[in-house]
Amino acid sequence: MTGNMNLKLAFFTFIIFCGTSFGQGNPKFKVVLDAGHGGKDYGAIYHGFIEKNIALNVALKVGKILEDQNVQVVYTRKTDVFIELTERPNIANKADANLFVSIHCNGEIKKVAFGTETFVIGPTKNASNLAVAKLENSVIILENDYKQKYSGFDPNAPETIIGIAIQQEENINLSIDLASKVQDNFTNGLKRKNRSVKQAPFWVLHKTAMPSILIELGFVSYQPEGEYLNSESGQNEMAQAIAKSILSYKKEYFTAGGNINYDKDDNKEPVAAVNTPAEKPKAAETKPKPAETKPAESKPTAGAATGIVFKVQISASSKDLPLTPSNFKGLTSITKDSSTSVIKYFYGATNDYAAARGELLEEAKAKGYTSAFVVAFKDGKKITVQEALNKL
Repeated sequence: MTGNMNLKLAFFTFIIFCGTSFGQGNPKFKVVLDAGHGGKDYGAIYHGFIEKNIALNVALKVGKILEDQNVQVVYTRKTDVFIELTERPNIANKADANLFVSIHCNGEIKKVAFGTETFVIGPTKNASNLAVAKLENSVIILENDYKQKYSGFDPNAPETIIGIAIQQEENINLSIDLASKVQDNFTNGLKRKNRSVKQAPFWVLHKTAMPSILIELGFVSYQPEGEYLNSESGQNEMAQAIAKSILSYKKEYFTAGGNINYDKDDNKEPVAAVNTPAEKPKAAETKPKPAETKPAESKPTAGAATGIVFKVQISASSKDLPLTPSNFKGLTSITKDSSTSVIKYFYGATNDYAAARGELLEEAKAKGYTSAFVVAFKDGKKITVQEALNKL
C-alpha cells in the first residue's frame, strides 16, 4: 500500500512539473539521444552482437547528422558508461528538449523474430509489447538503491503504472507522429520488416516532459539481422533513417524561437481575430447554431484559390476506425490518412486558417481532444502550417 501511495505522489508531482511547455525559448531545435544500456548493463547479447555497443554507435551517428543540420543534440551517454534509468529522462527534462529518442536493439530466445518497431508510452495488454517493456525496465535492478528510487514501480507488474497515458496526453499525438515517420523510413527506405508503432509502459518514456519514442532497431538474436545491425553500413543506414525522421518532424512542427508549431503561432494575427470582443454583438445577431457539432464551413479565401486546406488532427492510432460520430466523441466530418503505419484522424476542413485555429480547434478540445492541433494540406498533400500560411 505504501508503494502505491508513493507512486501516486510521484505521479501528481510529475503532472505539475509537466505543466510547463517543453522546448519553449530554445533558439534551436534540441533533441536528446539516449543510447540504451551501457557499462555493466550490456542489454541483449546474441551471436557476439552486443546491444549497448550497437545502440551507442547508431546514436552517435544520428547525432552527427543532426548536428550537421544545425540541430542541438544532447546525449545521455557518448561512451560505454552505465547511466541509471531514472537519469535518462532527467537529462532530457533539464535540457528542456523538444524530443527524446531512446535507441535499443531487441532479442528473443527463439532467435527467429526480426524487424523494427518503435514504441510510444502507453498501457498494453499485448504480451509481446509488455515483454519488451519489462526487459527494458528490468535494468533498474542494477542500480544500488533501486528499491528506494523506484518505490512503487515493479517492472513485472504493469498495474503499477496505470495512468501513464494521462501523463503524456499532451505529447502522445506528436510522439506517435515521430514514431510513424521512423517506421516508414525503416520500411520504405531500408526495406526492413515493419513491426509497427506500438504502445508499452516504459519507465524511461513516461518520465519525459516532451514527445518521446523508443526505437528497437531490430533483433540481434536473429543472426542475419544482428550481422546487419553490427555492421558499419547497417548502422549508417539506420542512423540516416532516424535522422531523416527527426528532421521531417522538425520541419513540420518546429518554428523559430523554440515553439512547436501545432498550437502556438504567436505571430499570426488571424488567431487573435477569431474571438475578439468586437465580434460578439455581431455573433448575437446570427441564428443559433444547431445542437449537433458542425465544423466551420469553408469560405472563399486565399486558401481556396491556392488549394490550401486546414484541418484539426485529433488523434493517431494503429486502429482503423469507421468514421462515425460515436467513435469520435460525437464529432462529425471526420477524415483520415491511412498512408502510413499509424492512421491519423482529422476533424473538419476549411480554407480559413483563423477558422481552423478558432472554431474547429476549440470544438475538438471541448470534446476532449485536448492535444488536438491544426495541420495543413495543399492539393491533398500534407505540408507544414508555416508553408501554408506563406502561400496564402
